[in-house]
Amino acid sequence: MHRRLLKSLPFQLLIAGLLAWALATLLPLSSEFETSTTFKLLMLLKTTYIGLLKMLVGAVVLFSLLRGITSIGSTIRLKELGLKTVSFYAFTSTLAIALALGVSLSLPKWPQLVDTSKVHVDSHVQLIDQTSASGGAIVEKLFNMALVNPFQAMATTNLLAIVVFALLLGIALLASLPEKHPVFEVIDGLNTAVNRVVSWIIKLAPLAVFAIVFQFTLQSGNAIFGELARFALLVFTLTFIHGGFVLPIIAKVVTGIKFKDLFRALSAPMAMAFATSSSSATLPLSMQTAEEELNISQSTSSMVLPLGSIMNMDGTALFEGVAAIFLAQLYGIDLGTGGLIMIFIMAMVSSVGAPGMPSGSMSGMQLVMLAVGIPLEAIAILLVIERPLDTFRTAVNVEGDLIAALVVDKWQNK
Repeated sequence: MHRRLLKSLPFQLLIAGLLAWALATLLPLSSEFETSTTFKLLMLLKTTYIGLLKMLVGAVVLFSLLRGITSIGSTIRLKELGLKTVSFYAFTSTLAIALALGVSLSLPKWPQLVDTSKVHVDSHVQLIDQTSASGGAIVEKLFNMALVNPFQAMATTNLLAIVVFALLLGIALLASLPEKHPVFEVIDGLNTAVNRVVSWIIKLAPLAVFAIVFQFTLQSGNAIFGELARFALLVFTLTFIHGGFVLPIIAKVVTGIKFKDLFRALSAPMAMAFATSSSSATLPLSMQTAEEELNISQSTSSMVLPLGSIMNMDGTALFEGVAAIFLAQLYGIDLGTGGLIMIFIMAMVSSVGAPGMPSGSMSGMQLVMLAVGIPLEAIAILLVIERPLDTFRTAVNVEGDLIAALVVDKWQNK
């Protein structure tokens, strides 16, 4: 039991963060420490980890989106059942992100705890800058960024262009190739391989978390942990509202199902999603629940639920919206109207094809952060508390999949 705990990544991240905080707080470090060899070695750990993430972010976005689109199977299914399914998923994700941004912006601002003059920001991958506040400027910027050579986009980490290319290519592949064509297997294999490399990099996260939390505490004091606790409480509350009220109300309005009957049926798959933090691992139980407990037709559940485990991540989209506002204000970044629009779009896009594994949303979080100029190193701050929150939002993701199957099946019957 102790050995398993020591090998647990969330435990390692927690210990790394606490150890870094303790050392930065208790050691009598002089102002000249930041020029020492020890500090430079710590920063080398940070830059190496961030560099590995940057190296893969373009490939992660491309193959995740391609897999999410091509998993629909054919343009016929996309036009019929797939169109209804994707429309419902887009609707609920929009509600989740709107809830996240609306509440986050209505609350008092998070205090700026980081001196951005000491932080490197990748301005060349920032899609919207603070001066792009007007509607015309935003639209012009979006088109200029989106319509470029896809290879150039991969080389420069132009995330918006990668997204547009993936969407067009995915739809073209569905329209051009038979459902069982080997190309789809290749895409699935490449996506699996890229996610495997990401999982290897994530295993190095404790070292990066130690270095970043140490630097953060050294430069800004202990305030970060109090702000992280407030952030976690906000995410949990909003996730509970979306899963406990928004989604059940939609199910009630469309299908007439009672809240008590709905949650009794959903209790087993949601509990499994909570325990495993994986929507993919919960899929077999979700399929069984849909057909036996909710009386959803097999033709609907076999389409909607597998697609949902890849494309429908309401909890993830909500988390990314709140996290983007939190980190931007923590770093003193003025998002402006353009920045908020980009957070909305990228949180929606990144939830499509997010890996159905523990902490899979961190790949999508990079997309949101880079799009609005938030330093990628800030992701280590989230990693300290991300895993406990991941369990709650995965349960909501699975709930959203089953409610989508219930609603779409009702539409199909009509």
